[in-house]
Amino acid sequence: MKTHFARMFRSMSWGDRQSIAAVRDAPAAQAEALPLMSHVLAAEEVWLARLERREARLPVWPVLSIEDCQSVAAENEAGYAALLARKDERQLSSILHYQNQAGRSFETPVIDILTHVIIHGAYHRGQIAKILGRMGAASPNTDFITFARDVEPA
Repeated sequence: MKTHFARMFRSMSWGDRQSIAAVRDAPAAQAEALPLMSHVLAAEEVWLARLERREARLPVWPVLSIEDCQSVAAENEAGYAALLARKDERQLSSILHYQNQAGRSFETPVIDILTHVIIHGAYHRGQIAKILGRMGAASPNTDFITFARDVEPA
């Protein structure tokens, strides 16, 4: 599972970079797309902070510039790679006790949190692609299969 998740997070980071570049290149779409891109990256950081048992640096819905997005994306990519390098299979199956930003307590398996982070970003990157297309801009293909075939074949 660890190898699988490492690849999935590389795919997620690639998708984030593709989406950030597309939003950067579509100024007319930024008012609508940039808040979603900011949210994707902030949510990744918030979950990473929970997994690392530290305070998150960002709220879930921050106001970020394109440059901020690029910086946060790079930090998230390095952070998740380091987290997965430190974890063994047993730790991936462990339960994380945490509070959401509203202060509500939860207990969730780490593997479910990692899965959520990957799926959450894919969902919003799809929304961003739709916004870009509606505004007449190029929509990036951030599908995992594209990553698997063209970027990092197995």
